[in-house]
Amino acid sequence: MTTTEKYQYAKEAYGKTGVDTDAAIETLKKIPVSLHCWQGDDVTGFDHEGPLTGGIQTTGDYPGRARTPEELMADLDKALSLMPGRKKLNLHASYAIFEKGEHVDRDKLEPRHFEKWVAFAKERNMGLDFNPTFFSHDKIKDGLTLSSPDEATRKFWIEHGKACIRISEYFAKETGMPCVMNIWTGDGMKDIPGDRLGPRMRYKDSIEQILSEPFDKSLVKPCVESKVFGIGVESYTAGSGEFALSFAATHKGCLPLMDNGHYHPTEMVSDKIPALLCFFQEIALHITRPVRWDSDHVVLFDDETKEMAKEIIRNDAWNRVYMALDYFDAGINRISAWVVGFRSWQKALLSALCTPGKMLKQLQDDNRLTELMVMQEELKTYPFGEVWKEYLRQCGLDDDLKWFDQVKEYENEVLLKRV
Repeated sequence: MTTTEKYQYAKEAYGKTGVDTDAAIETLKKIPVSLHCWQGDDVTGFDHEGPLTGGIQTTGDYPGRARTPEELMADLDKALSLMPGRKKLNLHASYAIFEKGEHVDRDKLEPRHFEKWVAFAKERNMGLDFNPTFFSHDKIKDGLTLSSPDEATRKFWIEHGKACIRISEYFAKETGMPCVMNIWTGDGMKDIPGDRLGPRMRYKDSIEQILSEPFDKSLVKPCVESKVFGIGVESYTAGSGEFALSFAATHKGCLPLMDNGHYHPTEMVSDKIPALLCFFQEIALHITRPVRWDSDHVVLFDDETKEMAKEIIRNDAWNRVYMALDYFDAGINRISAWVVGFRSWQKALLSALCTPGKMLKQLQDDNRLTELMVMQEELKTYPFGEVWKEYLRQCGLDDDLKWFDQVKEYENEVLLKRV
């Protein structure tokens, strides 16, 4: 069979379940996914020297890490050329680009320090998302930022957050696309705290002060991200799941952001997505792959990834959920890590678009649970691979057996020459 014949066979098979694979492909082309810059340089950034601190850590020493803005942009370009679909670029504040001899601390950052990133995004018709960087900085006092009992420390980081609001609005105005600005800190305690409420009240007040900075709510989408624990804060985090969700629910214009690595291993974000959609017009996701717990492994086309995508698609919420990748692996080729993760999430979305959601809902509503189980299992062996290949063909890209040759060539010609 030719490639066209194989796709026609898959199209007819799915058609019998009420799925239009052509329409699924066209819908996927419209869905933006935000690619995180920090995979390319192991979260190092350009505004500080020294190791990562504040609950962040990378492992591995694979050669070729980007060391300059120019190298990072070149690596991003290579990765983007191998990815299908619509993209945004997700930046951390630590990726500010300064003129030679200039340095501005994080509380004084301005839009001009990100002009080169805006130019990069506009040339590629990409939107930009943003994150204040509350880690790897000498003004973190006793491991704390927004929840610190030290007023000067807290003030510095509040001003950093406000600066990021202004930069986010600049991004949105320049690119013509809303900017998701995510607030996450590693504030917490290594061992049992003597006070759990106080730090959270300070954290709440600090975020409220950040959000008091004037901004256009149609352009900037501020989020609060929760976490169970981090390195050095194993016993307590100020921004717990209950805190972040309650804050977003009680502060108009603030979205909850769920990172699917930031929960107990038995909790599934795929189940939380529809729960939040009952109450929030918009939500945000950081998509990763936890191994044992939060570990930010490269996203794969695994069960939970597929279930998360199903809940977004079957509830017709792809234009209500801001999707961003968030992982970093310094032990493998970083271009490949970007591409595998992005393609995996694209596969999950396309697979969800090829799932007969209306049929499955009807079987559930009719209490035909035996048929529901049978249908869900039968769909697992449907010829999805041929639909995926057709999507890649329409995007002008190689399938999964060919693109890696380009990565290896880039590694040999570019990455291995970095010393």
